[in-house]
Amino acid sequence: MLVGFAFGAETGKTFGAYAAENVVSPISLLAICLPVFYFVGFYTKGRAYSTSYKPFFVAQVSALAVLGWGFLLFMLGRNVESSRSLVMSTGVMSVLLTVGARIWSMVWVKVNQKSMVRSTASAGAFDEYRPKSVLVIGGAGYIGSGLLKKLLDKGYRVRLVDAFMFGEEPIAQVAGHENLEVVRADFRQIDKIVESMRGMDAVVHLGAIVGDPACALDEDFTIEVNLMATQMIAECAKGFGIQKFIFASTCSVYGASDEVLNEKSQLNPVSLYARSKIACERVLLEMQDEKFRPTILRFGTVFGLSGRTRFDLVVNLLTAKAIVDGKITVFGEDQWRPFVHVDDASLAVATALEAPLEVIGGQTFNVGADEGNYTLGQVGRLIQKFVPTAELIASGSDGDRRNYRVDFSKIRNLIGFKTQWTLEMGVKQVIEAFEAGKVTDYNAPQYSNVKLLSEEASSKGLQTEAQRLRNMVEEAAYDQGILRTN
Repeated sequence: MLVGFAFGAETGKTFGAYAAENVVSPISLLAICLPVFYFVGFYTKGRAYSTSYKPFFVAQVSALAVLGWGFLLFMLGRNVESSRSLVMSTGVMSVLLTVGARIWSMVWVKVNQKSMVRSTASAGAFDEYRPKSVLVIGGAGYIGSGLLKKLLDKGYRVRLVDAFMFGEEPIAQVAGHENLEVVRADFRQIDKIVESMRGMDAVVHLGAIVGDPACALDEDFTIEVNLMATQMIAECAKGFGIQKFIFASTCSVYGASDEVLNEKSQLNPVSLYARSKIACERVLLEMQDEKFRPTILRFGTVFGLSGRTRFDLVVNLLTAKAIVDGKITVFGEDQWRPFVHVDDASLAVATALEAPLEVIGGQTFNVGADEGNYTLGQVGRLIQKFVPTAELIASGSDGDRRNYRVDFSKIRNLIGFKTQWTLEMGVKQVIEAFEAGKVTDYNAPQYSNVKLLSEEASSKGLQTEAQRLRNMVEEAAYDQGILRTN
């Protein structure tokens, strides 16, 4: 634009002519940009685009608008001269203003959300958003067993639905608490879920077949437990008018990538477990409306001890092997993982429950801390520092293609979540448990999802609901045959 005015001074054109060329023309171009962006679907589909793709898309559409503007002037026969410098400067201006508007919009939303969180927190107003009664589904597992105590300590009335596949020991610390109601049931049973929803203000859904090996045992069983049950539970919650619904997902949905990934990054699942979680996320977000606002928490790779400790997770397993076997065998030492302690995972759920629905409703959060991103080789060396007698063995890949580093700034900025545990603290915790005799045989089935499910499959079989009902029909027919013969 400035170039155009300078050029006018040199050629002796009137100020009015150059005002029309340098002011009216850019304004008309900007007016064309808005409908062009609308018709290409940027305002309706833009959220689905990855962050890295959006600038290129904006530049392409802006260029299209410039071409359309020029064609429109030509067709109208308007006597508006446009120098090359004007076209270039106007096009660049359009791109910068459009991109700038998008950036300002995102900054404004984040500033408002942060101010809302700070104001409510400083005034003690989180109580306004905090539900009083919470239904925790799958709460006797690795994360849930720690979450129950946190919720009860905060004064919540908690109703737990769990089949107790791992026994009742995980909740022994809170068993008998006056504010804890226990419903022993398979969360695939809709009648039990409907009954359990009554009188609840919020739902936390932690129940699932967790981990790649466990999910691979029976694909139909995994899909029914992880996806179909989640959809049914969410529909029940929505029917009861429960707005706050916290769903446990996983950072495994990112699969394999060399970039640092955030909640808007492209998903690249490499396992059935990750694919089932992505499907759950999509189902939940498609169900949302002004009265049902699910929140998705993508947990990093969990480590540490809880009421139901696991030794089929990399940090716990390598630490146990270092202590008992004297060896730390690392497969894929250059692969990245985002690690989060199990206590911090439950803390994130509790924090989300207390956050305003306007901030977390319909949102997805990575759960962890930026400093929790480690390569598996770094994990092995860290463990060896605490168990120096163990031999560190770097092996090739074991077929696990996952490789991802994750950005956790969103959960930190929007709801003020900060992890309390470091990887070093978690390794020490596992070592101290062995030294105190709290753990003796880390290979026991109770510490492994896949081993326990394998035992269940060999003794009873992993039955889908359809198979269970089919067996009931067959049993009824068999009993009827016996009655007739008698």
